[in-house]
Amino acid sequence: MATDVAWTPSEPADAEQACPIGPAVEVVFSRWTTPILWALDRHGRQRFVELQGRLPSITPKVLTDTLRRLERDGVITRTYHPEVPPRVEYEISDLGRTLAPLFAHLNQWATTNMPKVEESRHIYDTRPPR
Repeated sequence: MATDVAWTPSEPADAEQACPIGPAVEVVFSRWTTPILWALDRHGRQRFVELQGRLPSITPKVLTDTLRRLERDGVITRTYHPEVPPRVEYEISDLGRTLAPLFAHLNQWATTNMPKVEESRHIYDTRPPR
């Protein structure tokens, strides 16, 4: 496979040059990012407690940290309503909505190919030790 970047063992390759989609993968595919974005896409604007209810195995700290990171990246928006008690809602931003085709393609890939992946895993896991 030809590359645009020459690399020799004495010169470490820049990660972004070696894999230009790496930074995007970091934004979109961390452990909890995809489930949060999926929930916001499917169910629309939600409060913290609603998101936590849809993702019961996430801790409040991890949910808070992930929401802050997604807001910082511009993928979601946070709306504060100064009521008593205060209300905060999260929703996908216009930038985040641009990920919808990517998620649709991944969903189709998963639907088509996960049975093959599971079969391959089973074959690998049940083979005799090397």
